Amino acid sequence: MGGGGLILICNAFKKRLIMEPTNIKDPEYFHKVVDCQYACPAHTPVPEYIRLISQEKYAEAYMVNWDSNVFPGVLGRTCDRPCEPACRRGRVEEEPVAICRLKRVAADNKGDIKHLMPQGPFKPNGKKIALIGAGPAALTVARDLAPLGYEIHVYDEQKLGGGFMRSQIPSFRLPETVLNEEVNYILDLGIHSHFNHYVDSLKSTLEKGYDAIFVGTGAPKGRDLEIPGRQEASKNIHIGINWLASVAFEHTNKIGKNVIVLGGGNTAMDCCRTARRLGGEQVKVVVRSPFAEMKASPWEKEDAQHEDIPIIDNHVPKTFVIEDGVLKGMLFEKVKAVMEDDKRKLVPTGEPDVFIEADDVLVAIGQENSFPWIERDAGVEFDKWNMPIVNEKTFASTHPKVFFGGDAAWGPKNVITAVAHGHQAAISIDLFCRSEALTNRPSPYVNLVSQKMGLHEWAYESEVVTDIRYLVPQADKKVTLSNRKKEVELGYSPLDGYKEAQRCLNCDIQTVFTDNKCIECDACVDICPTACITFTSNAPEPDLRKMLKVPAENLTQDLYVSGPLKTQRVMVKDEDMCLHCGLCAERCPTAAWDMQKFLYNVTKAHTGCL
Repeated sequence: MGGGGLILICNAFKKRLIMEPTNIKDPEYFHKVVDCQYACPAHTPVPEYIRLISQEKYAEAYMVNWDSNVFPGVLGRTCDRPCEPACRRGRVEEEPVAICRLKRVAADNKGDIKHLMPQGPFKPNGKKIALIGAGPAALTVARDLAPLGYEIHVYDEQKLGGGFMRSQIPSFRLPETVLNEEVNYILDLGIHSHFNHYVDSLKSTLEKGYDAIFVGTGAPKGRDLEIPGRQEASKNIHIGINWLASVAFEHTNKIGKNVIVLGGGNTAMDCCRTARRLGGEQVKVVVRSPFAEMKASPWEKEDAQHEDIPIIDNHVPKTFVIEDGVLKGMLFEKVKAVMEDDKRKLVPTGEPDVFIEADDVLVAIGQENSFPWIERDAGVEFDKWNMPIVNEKTFASTHPKVFFGGDAAWGPKNVITAVAHGHQAAISIDLFCRSEALTNRPSPYVNLVSQKMGLHEWAYESEVVTDIRYLVPQADKKVTLSNRKKEVELGYSPLDGYKEAQRCLNCDIQTVFTDNKCIECDACVDICPTACITFTSNAPEPDLRKMLKVPAENLTQDLYVSGPLKTQRVMVKDEDMCLHCGLCAERCPTAAWDMQKFLYNVTKAHTGCL
């Protein structure tokens, strides 16, 4: 082969390596750019509802949330906030937008919204569904399927709906009135509720003629700590989640003056703060791991410390100390974290053991699933960890009629994850009842609309404000510590909610580039405040990332690459650094750049968009 042939082959190979133009028609491309929404398990359209809050359209903002996350008032107070670490505002300053607390602004100011919700009675479709457990996952299934005409029966051993939202989240974080309101929005859709009813057999439930069964029983078993003295002091040693439930249902109303809480998760934080309100004067949290590695959310730890609760890390429990049959405290071994073979290990420091006095101990070291009511010959297969085998996309078990979701599916998570599971399980149940393949998942609803109102005017607030994150006010500590039902956080005022909403960068307003309009004048490059736009020759992605005006080092976010321009260069924008400020579109003399609002809404069973 001659040299010319080799050159042609090499050029063809090189062409295959360079980056193809970005396919912005793929709904997942811009979805990933809206970092907060992408990080949310339920994929709530976050910038959309924040914009509505800034316009004082609270009812509309609430309904955007209600469609996706079902419990805006609950989540506006208690969500684990996976959206906030992803917030683009956090890349240009330390604090992300207070997305979670803005959700509460919509909930607190929404007014009467019942007329905006599905209105029953709904035309029956002849199918009957049983929901075992009335937690967030099961209630989401009920909300999605009831408008389609399904007869929904929900069973729960508690006296009211809500699951662990009611039994494990203290009233000072989540008022009962808020929870009741949002649970009742769902029950009022014509749901048949069977409360104070413990389901003790899957087989007997299947025999009742249900067309499908959803299991949303959570992770109801708290882990115990079997160390010396455990049995002798059992009356003063309490499993955290059981104790919280006992307090919630007012079976327990006091605790000893000296309290130890074992564990470093959010349940431990709820336990220690509740103990302070029930008479605990010296409440201490003791955790094995270093403080920075605790599983509790940073704000949960801050709230505990604000209420004068010390967190003692690097202490491993050795024994309960008993004198004359009475619990006196606990003995701990001091440890330190060291790296061995790229793994973190806790090793003893060699210092003397530490004694901490205690009248009561709350054990909050984790939760486990428990399915004693599911017979092992009922058709639901379990794995070696005694967990049901569940399909990660369809939420179906090995029994064709039985579906799982929430903590019951894969162990303890959080409310928003349970809601996301409920949406997908509802889709599967609907498909199953219509004899369609469970893999026939509905596509998301997507829209992309220009925001141009004039040459330099946009249909949204495009200004990037420089305000730092606004603090959420709290009630007086003296008042809240004396009343376990007094809510600690007061929420944003409408004015502060507006100001905080203005901090949102409108990441769903996308910069859309039209190749054949570009004259390569570099005006957009000059004005871009983060230098995220570059005109350059094309190359393989690893090389192209280094060739940009500012190297694109975050590999988790994509590059926006145009097709070849007149000079055969390409426009490359680093989506990770773009502030969606619109200056490129305002400066462009040929309108090659446009700001277009992108709406991505995960389709639910009740939308009927299959």
